[in-house]
Amino acid sequence: MQQARQAKAPGTLDTEEIDRFARLSSEWWDARGKFRALHRINPARLSFLRDAMVGHFGCRGGEGGVRPLQGLSVLDVGCGGGLIAEPLARMGARVTGLDPAVENIEAARRHAAGQGLDIAYRAGRVEELAVEGLAFDAVVCLEVVEHVPDPCAFLAACAAVVRPGGRLLLSTLNRTLKAYLLAIIGGEYVLRWLPVGTHRWERFVTPDELNRYLRAAGLEAPTITGLLYNPLADVWSLGTDTDVNYLAAASKPAKAQT
Repeated sequence: MQQARQAKAPGTLDTEEIDRFARLSSEWWDARGKFRALHRINPARLSFLRDAMVGHFGCRGGEGGVRPLQGLSVLDVGCGGGLIAEPLARMGARVTGLDPAVENIEAARRHAAGQGLDIAYRAGRVEELAVEGLAFDAVVCLEVVEHVPDPCAFLAACAAVVRPGGRLLLSTLNRTLKAYLLAIIGGEYVLRWLPVGTHRWERFVTPDELNRYLRAAGLEAPTITGLLYNPLADVWSLGTDTDVNYLAAASKPAKAQT
């Protein structure tokens, strides 16, 4: 998978992880395939993202709220095939989708074109956007932090492209025994929601660790929300239990007024 490999930025990329997801690039939009879990989890994640942005920036879509993110610039880091980028664009955001695997970006572009959506997809690293001086109202990074060798360095890179007064929105997995049993043993070995080896428990991030990393990156303390699965209804919802999956929203302080 030579195409998928990018020059490595120490601590923020794992080429084995990139290659793993690149090999699955043709399956992103198969709701019953390898990414079924992401399709099922998407409504709850999108509800969190919408509310976190509307609560911070205000509803920008006028009456009816069909496009509540109208005009906001949003970067989706680790966008994969565009499962989050597309609904954010439908909510009115100007979305840039970023992924280090060329194969994922090509799949995302093809699907967006078929949907008539204008999303700026690009293959590369978030550090490259910072070097270009780019900044966004909101940076979204879902199910990515647990796949990088150095989450502190990675989150600092993500925070660097959040404009002053903007927000960084995340989801990840907590490093608990419960998460190991449910996300890895249950999700990969028993239910086969994901290919075996998708997750490495030692890379899961606790909410306390995430708070330290975000504060070190110059962001305010995050608000944390749990993401819960009801196996009987096969439905994900937001709640207070952060033992397995959780989401976070952290703001970058606005520039001091002079």
